[in-house]
Amino acid sequence: MASILANLPAAPLVHHMPQPVLTAVGIFSVSTPKERGNRLAVVVKAMGESSDSSTSLSIVKSVQNVWDKSEGRVAVIGLGFAGIVAIWASANLVTAIDKLPLIPSTMEFIGILFSSWFTYRYLLFKPDREEFFRSTKKSISDILGQ
Repeated sequence: MASILANLPAAPLVHHMPQPVLTAVGIFSVSTPKERGNRLAVVVKAMGESSDSSTSLSIVKSVQNVWDKSEGRVAVIGLGFAGIVAIWASANLVTAIDKLPLIPSTMEFIGILFSSWFTYRYLLFKPDREEFFRSTKKSISDILGQ
């Protein structure tokens, strides 16, 4: 669902009737110019199907299929919990390292160098991009077991 909120100057030819700010429908509301300083407030919402919802539904179905096929659900829950703990611990480690005097600038420089190398190696030229996309798709299919 997309929504747009516009605060436009009121047209002088429009006759405004006092209306409540919240209407029963909730999609369109207009306030009087005295309340808003000669401004007309319009809220527009677009409702409908989008391609994002179908993609998210396929991901949910994929996860449900993997969950139904798994034999050791306790192990999967344990691995998920361990992953959350690992992310939390690594975030705290990065925060602790960031407080040291010289380390953050060195890490930033290493990050810039690695990003530059990655861009040159995989993204700059078309054959390298195609190789990168092939290897990424292969890794995803290996992980998902397809």
